[in-house]
Amino acid sequence: MFVHTKVKDPFKFRYFVTYILLTNKYNYDIIGITETWWDGTHDWNVGMEGYGLLRKDRQEKKGGGVALYIKNVHTWTEVEMNVGDSCVESLWVKLKGVKNEGDVMLGVYYRPPRQVEEVDEAFFKQLTKLSKAQDLVVMGDFNYPDICGETNTARHRLSNKFLDCIGDNFLFQKVEKATRGEAVLDLILTNREELVKNLKVEDSMGDSDHEIIEFIILRKGRRETSTIEVMDFRKADFDKLRELVGKVPWEARLKGKTTEESWKYFKGTLLRAQKQTIPLCRKDRRYGKRPAWLNKEILHDLKIKKGVI
Repeated sequence: MFVHTKVKDPFKFRYFVTYILLTNKYNYDIIGITETWWDGTHDWNVGMEGYGLLRKDRQEKKGGGVALYIKNVHTWTEVEMNVGDSCVESLWVKLKGVKNEGDVMLGVYYRPPRQVEEVDEAFFKQLTKLSKAQDLVVMGDFNYPDICGETNTARHRLSNKFLDCIGDNFLFQKVEKATRGEAVLDLILTNREELVKNLKVEDSMGDSDHEIIEFIILRKGRRETSTIEVMDFRKADFDKLRELVGKVPWEARLKGKTTEESWKYFKGTLLRAQKQTIPLCRKDRRYGKRPAWLNKEILHDLKIKKGVI
């Protein structure tokens, strides 16, 4: 199960992704996000347990950016493009398929409303190359509000060039419902119409002005089997942990630091104390289970909260 959405507030980003992961009943394998608005100052706030993160931030100016959260159970590799890598806001990964089934190329793309034609052309070259190589699925915010899906026509020249690219590469556009206002700005493209199923355009999240798109790719991915190390709280020395944390002169250590610097210091101190007082044990890696504290009552409250934010 896959989901695509758009978030323009980096400080609400972690809450947003956490909400998606905890409340979805399908347990998303991949989350694609456009307009992350990230830069290096957000490194401390973007990791999510159980998921690998691939991101491409906009360089030297505000806004933009794309990201993919990929569940650790999947086998994948990032695909570097030899055209447009420096200017096109896109990410590409190859999802390894099971035996007797091919791999799937998955991409996420953000096209700003006033993107220049040269960057459009670079993306078209990426799309053309990948659509001929293997099964392809691309999700993203394409920002062509003048395209009419029913007639496959557009009013503007750049929009028509995009339609030509789609037609030349025999790609199918799967989103039919408006994703922002009355416009279909967010698209799901594939070179095999039957590859993408059960597509839903859900409600937007928080102050995002775009809807969430949820869909399934009908391909079994190759899953990793391994063990992981987890903290063994039954053998933890909590008295020692409290002692180590309690003797830190927090006021003096945090004086003059920014919020981010203070968080990094606190986190580092706590992790060092944790390492000294909580042993690790090995267990089989399991995915798709909600944490024990996420009971029916909390899920109900989260759904109510979604309706008011």
